[in-house]
Amino acid sequence: MDGASEMSAGRIVVLDVGDVLAITDWFVIASAPNVRRVRRIAELMEQHVKAAGGEGPIRTEGLDEAQWVLLDFGEFVAHVFHEPTREYYDLERLWSHVPRHEFA
Repeated sequence: MDGASEMSAGRIVVLDVGDVLAITDWFVIASAPNVRRVRRIAELMEQHVKAAGGEGPIRTEGLDEAQWVLLDFGEFVAHVFHEPTREYYDLERLWSHVPRHEFA
């Protein structure tokens, strides 16, 4: 989340999906007002995970268009959205039944 907060990502939310989804434990969701910042937030998230001793993402998707960048780190999956795309897909509503943690 440091990468997201460092770039002033909007509405950082962490969803605890581990009890209902076998492939990961957490979804980290953040957004930005433009695609340039979406890309930068994704890059910073990867840098911060590596600096903390973690591996880079197993898989990255969406970096070219930067409407919805997905970074799969195994234990958690980061979703960095362009704000209109986040509103359209509304992952928080789709996963509303799991525990949720919001960050300023």
